[in-house]
Amino acid sequence: MTVTTDRPDLLRAQLNALSRLIPLLYFMLVTNAWVLAITFLGKAPDWLSLYLAIGLSVFCGLRLVQWWRKKDIRLTDLETARVLRRTNKISAILGVSFSVWAIALFPYGDAYTQAYVGTFLTVAMLTSMLCLIHLRSAAVIVALSVSIPCATFFALSGIPTLIGTAINVTLITVGVVIVILIQYRDFTRMVEAQKQTELLSNENLRLANLDSLTELPNRRAFFARLAEVFKTTPAERTRIALGIIDLDGFKPVNDLYGHAVGDKLLIAVAERLLFDRPSGALFMSRLGGDEFAYVVTDAPDDDALVAQGERIAELLRAPFLLAEATVQISGSVGIAVYPEMASGANQLFERADYALYHGKSARRGGAILFSADHEAQINNDARIEQALKCADFERELSVVFQPIVDIRTQATVGFETLARWASPTIGWISPGEFIPVAERAGIIGSLTRPLLKKALVAALCWSRELRLSFNLSAYDLNSVEGAETILAIIKDSGFDPRRLDLEITETAFAHDFKQVQQSIEMLRILGCGISLDDFGTGYSSLSRLHALPLTKIKIDRSFVTGLDKSPASFKIVKSLLALSRDMGLDCVIEGVETDEEMAVLRRLGGLMVQGYFYSAPIAEEEVTLYLEGAVAGRQALAALPRSPSAPRPAHA
Repeated sequence: MTVTTDRPDLLRAQLNALSRLIPLLYFMLVTNAWVLAITFLGKAPDWLSLYLAIGLSVFCGLRLVQWWRKKDIRLTDLETARVLRRTNKISAILGVSFSVWAIALFPYGDAYTQAYVGTFLTVAMLTSMLCLIHLRSAAVIVALSVSIPCATFFALSGIPTLIGTAINVTLITVGVVIVILIQYRDFTRMVEAQKQTELLSNENLRLANLDSLTELPNRRAFFARLAEVFKTTPAERTRIALGIIDLDGFKPVNDLYGHAVGDKLLIAVAERLLFDRPSGALFMSRLGGDEFAYVVTDAPDDDALVAQGERIAELLRAPFLLAEATVQISGSVGIAVYPEMASGANQLFERADYALYHGKSARRGGAILFSADHEAQINNDARIEQALKCADFERELSVVFQPIVDIRTQATVGFETLARWASPTIGWISPGEFIPVAERAGIIGSLTRPLLKKALVAALCWSRELRLSFNLSAYDLNSVEGAETILAIIKDSGFDPRRLDLEITETAFAHDFKQVQQSIEMLRILGCGISLDDFGTGYSSLSRLHALPLTKIKIDRSFVTGLDKSPASFKIVKSLLALSRDMGLDCVIEGVETDEEMAVLRRLGGLMVQGYFYSAPIAEEEVTLYLEGAVAGRQALAALPRSPSAPRPAHA
């Protein structure tokens, strides 16, 4: 009989249901009231039959207007309870008023009009109870306020027909009340089920947009919120910056200490980024793996954005004190700005990702802002990619060779194969440009196969003492099919695989290491040597190096350039040479160009070198001439004609 306030969700459901049925309730009451009033016109006094009907109709109309005004208003829980309690009171008032009015008309009618009074009261009661079925208290109040006066009046009339009507009204009322109670119980259960379903749906939505490990918004939530930022940001605040953070050195930590420690490291990174995120950053998200991202609205100038990125990189360089170990990593940040360098949300993300990629290639552990130069590079890469996809590699690709020299005897011990591409549409393209594009486009295997065949055919004519080095992409080794293709080419060539050194870079370890390891072991079984190229520039752990059947390492030219003037480079090269000796591996030093660099390398105990100090890359037909000239000395070698495609060495 009362409205409880301990279940706000039920109160709102009751109010919503009543809002749809109240207009029907008042329509039925007013219509039936006027039918009854017209029946008694001329028989009962006008004040009773007409004016009271008008008064009741006006009251019902006013209540209907009040309900109509509130139908689109979001009420508080307290206001909702107040409306429902008022409905209880109005139900009692209307029930008693219509009952008393109908009974007051009864004496003025004949047998037929008197019978209609009973019909009116029964119909009014049933209609009201059904329309108020979702508010149990109001429905019961109507039942009592109509059935008790009606049944009492008819029962005391002394007329058997009316006494029977009183009994029928009582039975109908009891039956309808039972139905209402059952229906109300089901209604409350349905509301509770809807509430639980909504809670579950909200939880599922939260989990679908949450990274379960770090509890940051995930990739899906990031892009949804990015789209919302573009949709809701005012025109006067349209400068939006997007930053992508990639951890440098995370994979070796994961491999060395296990995934559990890797997960703890990611949690610690997320906490650090949240604690000191860039000013104006709306949110920080984990995109997946070791990538995070953030968005800054009303972004400051470019210098400030780069400073924010450098601050993030500095935060990530600080050691992470985990229970299992103290871990030190770094992070690279790629940043792009709308509208200067992007036309929409998707392009903004793509360009920040490109800036990150460029930063990791050129300057790890820092922040890079996407610029017009990057945009030009994207256009150039797209031009190269289209030319690659249309190229006839058998005809357009060629190979050149750079000597590897034993500085103790000045004898050439082998040659490294380098790729050259003469496109009929865009001309000569540096391998430093087209190789990365081919890798990103997933077509590097289509270049590796013809290049390896050409190199092996050329090397068949060499002396048996000369070795051939050939660079493999990580993509050539991260599948069984790729490795088997390389094996088949070597076997079919007729070249002795024991004279072949296949070079891989440390970036190969970032792929499926187990598959790379399996591919390398297949090549070693065939007899090929395995060289680790650009050693020292990646993030390989010594455990990884020990797990591979390496035969040689190659020290990157970045440590050799200016070796005689850089104490840091001196120490690095010295350490790498010592490491190679301790591991029982041959070592080739790349990029040697000056007498001063050569003198330092001799002092450090270097044995094999490669670089412009001895020769630029030479064409296949020049190899014999080079070897003959090498016997005559370096002076004769310097006078040799060079291949027209002899830029600084770049790996095939």
